[in-house]
Amino acid sequence: MAEERLPTTYGLAASDPQQILIDRRNISASDLEQIERIMGEMGRMRQIERKIMRSSQRFMKLNETDMRALRQMIAAKNTGKVLTPSDLREYLGISSASVTKMVDRLEANGHVRRSQHPTDRRSQCIEVTEQTHLAAREQLGRHHAQRFQVARSMTAEEREIVIRFLSATSNALEGSLEQAAEQGQ
Repeated sequence: MAEERLPTTYGLAASDPQQILIDRRNISASDLEQIERIMGEMGRMRQIERKIMRSSQRFMKLNETDMRALRQMIAAKNTGKVLTPSDLREYLGISSASVTKMVDRLEANGHVRRSQHPTDRRSQCIEVTEQTHLAAREQLGRHHAQRFQVARSMTAEEREIVIRFLSATSNALEGSLEQAAEQGQ
């Protein structure tokens, strides 16, 4: 006897039973099953990534914005770029006052340090401390390394298909967001 599967959140029978958003009349059962498996695996990956992020945030005692800021600081450090509060404001999409408050808090907790900008005496630069950099590498870097290994195990042709799918999906979602914004949603 085949094992009965529970309906998945990403399955069209559960999310769009009346076919309001997606007309499925001309999609074969096998194609539909495969597409739903892709959606299910993408959803599962997002859930796992959220678990990883929450675990890292708890371990480092940081919120999501703090973590995003630290990732940007680590990237700047790794590439030899100077990061200013204005750079963080632009990257995070938050106010200057919020950046100042965040950096004050991160500095007080030993996660970042401020220093004089090397070429602009009116500005400061912010960098992650070595201790926080190592903690972030341990907490998040090891998970990133696992994704890298999966990508490495694929052929160049398989990677191109994945890249095309992820890029097209990102573009479609971005377009959907823009359309919703235009409609005031």
